[in-house]
Amino acid sequence: MCKARSVPPERPATAANDRLSVGFDATPLLGRPTGVGVFCAGALSGMADRDDLEVSAFAVSWRRRQGIAGRVPAGVTTGQRPMPARPLQAAWAHGHVPPVEWFLGRRDVIHGSNFVVPPTRSAVRVVTVHDLTVVRFPELCDAPTLAYPRLVRRAVSDGAWVHTPSAFVAAEVVAEFGVDPSRVRAVHHGVPALPEGRGAGPVLPDGCSRYVLAVGTVEPRKDYPLLVRSFAAVAAAHPDVALVIVGGDGWGAGALADAVAASGTGPRIVRTGYLDDAGLAAALGGAAVLAYPSRYEGFGFPPLQAMAAGVPVVATAAGAVPEVVGDGAWLVDPGDGDALAARLVDALDGGSAVDAMVARGRARCAEFSWTRCAVGLADLYRDAVRAQRGSR
Repeated sequence: MCKARSVPPERPATAANDRLSVGFDATPLLGRPTGVGVFCAGALSGMADRDDLEVSAFAVSWRRRQGIAGRVPAGVTTGQRPMPARPLQAAWAHGHVPPVEWFLGRRDVIHGSNFVVPPTRSAVRVVTVHDLTVVRFPELCDAPTLAYPRLVRRAVSDGAWVHTPSAFVAAEVVAEFGVDPSRVRAVHHGVPALPEGRGAGPVLPDGCSRYVLAVGTVEPRKDYPLLVRSFAAVAAAHPDVALVIVGGDGWGAGALADAVAASGTGPRIVRTGYLDDAGLAAALGGAAVLAYPSRYEGFGFPPLQAMAAGVPVVATAAGAVPEVVGDGAWLVDPGDGDALAARLVDALDGGSAVDAMVARGRARCAEFSWTRCAVGLADLYRDAVRAQRGSR
C-alpha cells in the first residue's frame, strides 16, 4: 500500500510517451464498502498492473482523505491537497472552479467514479453512471440521489465521457441524456473476490438446515418485501429451509420489517445485517440458492459471486441482470412473486437441471475480471484524450 503525500506532484501530460496519468475518485472506498466501493477497488487493482497508466487515487474529503492510502493497491499513489467536501460540492454544483488540478496536480484524465466528476482545467473528464434508477424509479430514491441526473447532464454537456457497467445502462444514458453514443462506453465490472475457505455461516432457526440467501442493502429497489411474500410458498414446500437476508439497513428497511411481520414465516427469516468479505463468503458457501428479486439493476455483483461459488441463482430479469448472468441463472419477471417462489422451489429440489445451471454459471463468471475492466477503461481514456487533442 502507498502512503499519502501532503503535496501532489505536478505530473505532465504523458501521451507523448504513450502513458496516461489518471486521477481516480476513490472517495467511495472510505467507510463501509458499497457496490460503488467494490467497483473502485476492483478497477484500481486492474489498472495498477498496467504499464500504460499512471494512476493516482483521490478522495473529496478534508479529514478522511488519508484513509484511502491503506485501501488502494501497490502502484496507485494517493498524494493530494486537502479537499473540503461540502464547500467544493457547493462550488462545483454552480460553476467550474476550482478545477480539481488545484488539488491533484496536472493529469491527462480525471475519472469521477460515482455519478459526479469534478471540473478540470485541461484534463479529460470521465464519469461513471452505474444505473438510472433515479430516472426510471425516482420513488425508490432518497433526496441526495435525486440530484444525480442534473449533475450527469451538466457533465456531459461540458464534454465529459461516460462509463457504464453494462450495455443496458449505456443505451439508457444515450436515450435519456442525448449523449453522442461514441462518448458512452460500457465496460463490465469484474467479479469481486472473496476469501477462500469456509467459515461459520449464519445461525439458522431451529428445524432449519438449509437456506435461501439474499444479499444487498435493504432498499426499495431490491424488493425484499416481494421475496418475503414469495418465501411463504417456499417454506411450505421445504420445511427445512430458512430465508437469510444479508445487508445493512437503507431506505426501505421499514417496508421489509412490515413484510416479515405480516408473512407468517417470521421465525424462519434471519437478518444478519452487513457482513464483511469473510462473513459474506461463509454465507455464500453454505447457501442452497441465491435469490435476487430486484426491480432494477445496472449490473449486479451478488449473482456473479454466487455463480462463482457454485450456488444456484434465481433472479429477476431486471435491467442489466440478463446481460450479466447470461444463461448462468434462472430468471423471472420483476414483481412476479409466484414465479420467483416456483423457481426457488425448483432450485431447492435439485437435480440435473440445477447442476447444469450451476456449471453454466461458473463458465459465465470466467468472462468477467478486473483485468478486462482495466483494459476497457484504458481504451476509454485513450480514446477520450485523442478526441480532445484532435479537436484543438
